Amino acid sequence: MIFCKTAPADMASYPRSMGLELCVWPEMRKLCLRKNLMYEFIRLLAIPYKTMRGVSRCLGGVSRCCSVPNMSSSLRIELVPCLRDNYAYIVHDEDTGTVGVVDPSEAAPVIDVLDRRKWNLNYILITHHHYDHTNGNMDLKERYGAKVIGSILDKESIPGIDIALDDGDKWMFASHKVLVMTTPGHTRGHISFYFPGSKSIFTGDTLFSLSCGKLLHGTPEQMFSSLSKIKLLPEDTKIYCGHEYTLSNSKFALSIELGNEELQSYAAHVVHLRSKGLPTIPTTLKQEKLCNPFLRTSIREIRQSLNIPELASDEEALGAICQAKDNF
Repeated sequence: MIFCKTAPADMASYPRSMGLELCVWPEMRKLCLRKNLMYEFIRLLAIPYKTMRGVSRCLGGVSRCCSVPNMSSSLRIELVPCLRDNYAYIVHDEDTGTVGVVDPSEAAPVIDVLDRRKWNLNYILITHHHYDHTNGNMDLKERYGAKVIGSILDKESIPGIDIALDDGDKWMFASHKVLVMTTPGHTRGHISFYFPGSKSIFTGDTLFSLSCGKLLHGTPEQMFSSLSKIKLLPEDTKIYCGHEYTLSNSKFALSIELGNEELQSYAAHVVHLRSKGLPTIPTTLKQEKLCNPFLRTSIREIRQSLNIPELASDEEALGAICQAKDNF
């Protein structure tokens, strides 16, 4: 693995709350009234989506690993369901046999895939320190001798960490350049791993499909900055997030932007996938920019739905959307 230091980009984090009281922002009663309408609407839409864009073909559904061919000819990403709704990702370079895993919340499902493939594990990539992203670290490290890589800000709390990286650091996964982006907000030390050659990013709990992570250790300003950095990537970037939350996220998104036709179609697509036990991940940045309310803080319908003042900043709007989602 080759490392090089570059001057860090000014990457902010994503905070938990702005300290605003509910009376300042959305009337929750309005959201409740729209929930029932939305549930009936999404049911009506839950017919097979005309174009199954971005669907990974997964043998055996979510209970088994899904192999996702990537844009880089020698890089393959395999989705590994863990716990109740977590995803770990095995990254395999077919030219060199180099193998990494992102956010192993438990070791057993990862070991099962590695054993069936007859692969050794070289690297364990950690986006943040929460147990449901790190609980498999030590078992995997002991079994395979893999190096654990994480944020320098999380080095005291990531089990077994060997290599601590900072914002803007670049390293090589076999022949694939990887850029480390600090994306705090959900946690102070959260990072994302961006593979520009394959147009893929592992966002952990910063960006989900149709949502973002809870603001546990940061501010709306920090999260807005983190999401803004991700939004600057190419629109065909594939987003690999830490959880299968898309169905529940779609219900909230529809409740505050029901007039978004792209969102209506995507929500129906999500219902169709989940009804068949298929994952909704990866999504694409283009899809999220069209549908994800947390990336659409300036949209008038969203602001009106949540009674966000026209003159409120995007950071303030994001705080209000996060608060509304927490109470949905």
